[in-house]
Amino acid sequence: MKPLTDRVPKALVPVAGEPFAHHQLRWLHSEGVRDIVYCIGYLGGQIRSSVGDGSAFGLSVTYVDEGEHLRGTAGALRLAADSDALMEEFAVLYGDSYLRLELPPVWRAFRETPLPALLTVYRNENRWDRSNVVYEEGRVLLYDKRGIEPHLGEASWIDYGLSVLSRELFVERVQADVVADLADLYRTLSMESVLAGFEVSERFYEVGSTAGLRDLERYLESKVG
Repeated sequence: MKPLTDRVPKALVPVAGEPFAHHQLRWLHSEGVRDIVYCIGYLGGQIRSSVGDGSAFGLSVTYVDEGEHLRGTAGALRLAADSDALMEEFAVLYGDSYLRLELPPVWRAFRETPLPALLTVYRNENRWDRSNVVYEEGRVLLYDKRGIEPHLGEASWIDYGLSVLSRELFVERVQADVVADLADLYRTLSMESVLAGFEVSERFYEVGSTAGLRDLERYLESKVG
C-alpha cells in the first residue's frame, strides 16, 4: 500500500469514501462489542483524531501508545495489559482486517473450551494467502506463519484474523517491554496442544494490499446495493 501508508496508517486507508476504521468499528458495534482498545504506534495520532473516544460509533475507545519504541503485535498487547487496559478475557483483531462472522458464537466457544486461547480459522487451501494452520475438530494442531515446520504441508486452513485470549495466559507467556510477535505465541501454544480453533465459513477481507482493498470495496458496494 506504499506510498499511501507512508502518510496514512492502514487503519485509515480510504475505503468506499471513508476511513477503513469507520467500517470496522461499525461492524464491531453491530456484533455487540462496546469497548475497544487501540494499540497504536506509527502515525497513531491520526487514528486518535479520526476515531476519537468512539462515541460516534456507539463505542468506548481507549488507546495504548507505543510511541517510537515498537514492540511487535504481542509486545504491544503486553503494554496494554501492563496499562490495565485489557479485561480478563479479550479478543484481538488486526487493524487492517474486515471480517464476516458472528462474534457471540466465538465467545461461547472460548468459554466452553478448557483451553486458554482460541484462534478463528478459515479453510483456505492456499486461495487468499498461504495456508498456515493444521486444524481438526475444534483444535489448532499447528500454527506456523513463518513456514518452518515440516508438517505445515498438511495445512488447509489460515488464521482468520481474530483470536480470544485470557489475560492471565498472555501475561505469563509474553515478557514485558520486549519485541514479541503474536504469530510466535500462537505457534508455541499450538505445539503444546493448548490452542483451540473455531472454523469460519465466510472469507475475510483486508486493506493490506491494493487487491484486498478492491475486493473489500466491491463487497461493501454489494451490501449497499
